[in-house]
Amino acid sequence: MNWLFLDDIVAVNYNYYAFSWVYYAQMAKNDQRGKVMIKSMTGFGRCEVTEGERKYTVEMKSVNHRYLEMNIKMPKVLNFFESSIRSELKKYMERGKVDLFITYEDFSQESGSLKYNSALAAEYLQYFRQMAKEFDIEDDIRVSTLARCPEVLVMEENKFDEEELWKGLQKAVDGAAEQFVKSRITEGENLTADLLSKLDGMLEIVDFIEERAPQIISEYREKLTAKVRDLLDDKQVDEARLLTEVTIFADKVCIDEEIVRLRSHIGSCRETLKAGGSCGRKLDFLAQEMNRESNTILSKTTDIETSNRAIELKNTIEKVREQIQNIE
Repeated sequence: MNWLFLDDIVAVNYNYYAFSWVYYAQMAKNDQRGKVMIKSMTGFGRCEVTEGERKYTVEMKSVNHRYLEMNIKMPKVLNFFESSIRSELKKYMERGKVDLFITYEDFSQESGSLKYNSALAAEYLQYFRQMAKEFDIEDDIRVSTLARCPEVLVMEENKFDEEELWKGLQKAVDGAAEQFVKSRITEGENLTADLLSKLDGMLEIVDFIEERAPQIISEYREKLTAKVRDLLDDKQVDEARLLTEVTIFADKVCIDEEIVRLRSHIGSCRETLKAGGSCGRKLDFLAQEMNRESNTILSKTTDIETSNRAIELKNTIEKVREQIQNIE
């Protein structure tokens, strides 16, 4: 065993660095191919449509949610279209807690009509007279009394042409949804720019940790040599034994695999952001993996500078995870 073996171990870091730098350069090049289209899960949309004498107003807003959840509030006359509304909205979104508010106004004279139930009124009158006779009380029944009885006078909504009604409602829903998606895309672009900036910062930290790794081993070797010489009172040092100790130390603190995986995950995040679409779950998984690697680096290192940068890396990853929670 000789010092060349140790030099080979230390040199591995530089090989990984060279490979990772090429990989990162390729990722940066790929980012220029197309526009990033990431959507936030927070958005707002509103649309007002007037069709003849009917007016539809649709408002929608959303916040973060693990899945797609829709809460729809609308007039009773439109309840028939709830399933169609949900199907229509699924064309525009995949995740988020969405609140939808629909108002409907019909200014036509034929929107409803008053119905008189004469049979029921006659039955009420019969029982009123029977009660007056049984209890020997005055029979003071008036028309106004009968009119207040349940179901005697009923306002009935006229039947609508469902196809015509859905045509106007669908237009309002689509209009609000399109505006809603635009607001999501605008915020998504801001999130993407912030995330890419944070990923660049993470790469700088990884670069430092990787460059620092061989120096830690070299410094340990120097300290160990000096300590052994002091103990042996400047006698000849057993180079073989010293090399064994340094090799064991180098193996314990080796973070080559963690560095490579971190670079790979950061590159995957950049590629995923570039691809766009509904990628929040994938990005969240990658952030968890990056946090796992940074924890391993922190547990392995004995160097204060590396520890500080690893802590900084963990803080940045946590900020990235918080932002990712807003991505659809």
